[in-house]
Amino acid sequence: MSKHPFIFNPGNWFGEGKITLNLVEEELVFNTNWAVQAKDFAGKVTCAQEIQIHGLSENMRNDLNFYDFHPNTFSVDMENPNIGRIVGTGVYDDKTIAWEFRNNDMNFEGYETYSLQSDGSYQMKGEYVTSDQFRTQIEARLYLAPESPDEPEESEGEP
Repeated sequence: MSKHPFIFNPGNWFGEGKITLNLVEEELVFNTNWAVQAKDFAGKVTCAQEIQIHGLSENMRNDLNFYDFHPNTFSVDMENPNIGRIVGTGVYDDKTIAWEFRNNDMNFEGYETYSLQSDGSYQMKGEYVTSDQFRTQIEARLYLAPESPDEPEESEGEP
C-alpha cells in the first residue's frame, strides 16, 4: 500500500498554520484537528477535520471520505455547510499526497498538497477559489498527535 501515515492509517492529527484571503490584508492563524478513521469494509476512509481560526468563535468542519484506492490514485469527497458536497481526485507517491476539486457545478475549486517530512510530519499547501474570484491560500504543518492513555471511565450517578 503506502508508506504514508496520514490518511492511510487511523489516527489523530494536529496542525497549525496560516490562511491568506485575497480580500483581507492580514494572515489568519489557525489550528486544525483531523480524526482519521480506519478503512471500513468497503475500503473507504472517513475523516473529520475541525478548523479553529484564531479570533473567531465558531469552528469550521469538513467531512472527507477517501475511497477507490489504486496504486498512486484515489477519489475524495468533501462536505461542509458552506459548499455542500464536492467530489475530487487524488494522487500519491512516496513523498506526497494531493487532491483537487475541479470542473464541478459548485463554482468552487482547489487543491491540497501534503508533503511528508523526515520527522513524520507533513507540510501542507492548499488553494481554493470561487467563481467570483474569492481566493483562499493555506499553509500548515501537520503532526500525528501522541496517543493518549485510556481515560478512566466516570462512574454513573456520582457527580
